[in-house]
Amino acid sequence: SQLTATKAGRRLVREKGTYLVLRELHGWEREPEVLAACEKLIQVLIGDEPGPGMENLLEVTVPEEVEQQLQRWDREEEERWRREQREAEGSGPNPEEPAR
Repeated sequence: SQLTATKAGRRLVREKGTYLVLRELHGWEREPEVLAACEKLIQVLIGDEPGPGMENLLEVTVPEEVEQQLQRWDREEEERWRREQREAEGSGPNPEEPAR
């Protein structure tokens, strides 16, 4: 994702057909961290280019409350994925995890 922080890097990654590789990887990958990274990178590749002053995403200031919300969403998505994996494997819910 460091490479896609700049406009030139995003263009290079798009030109190399990375989206197609990521799409395939996402179809069979099972690790939540890898899936999340694929999804985020895919969003960067298929999304619109940031506006003026935001060409380098490493230099963009994200408000603290937005950063916290994004981290919370990441944790919730990972928990959901793990719960679905346990259910698919027939192990049922984790007794240490609160019911939702």
